[in-house]
Amino acid sequence: MVDSDRIEGSGKKLAGQMKEGLGHVLGDSKMQAEGKAQQVEGKTQNFWGSVKDMFRGKRRDDYDRRA
Repeated sequence: MVDSDRIEGSGKKLAGQMKEGLGHVLGDSKMQAEGKAQQVEGKTQNFWGSVKDMFRGKRRDDYDRRA
């Protein structure tokens, strides 16, 4: 099962891309910067979820080998 941080992180990244694009269309540099920051936050959260998934899989593999 995929970690919830990966799902939330992907959502934040997408929202940030949309916000950055809207800021570009409107000429709002503050909105663009907020969108970029939101994308970084989403990428970081997604990465953290990937790390947790990797360790979950590693523990599961170790358990399967012992059985």
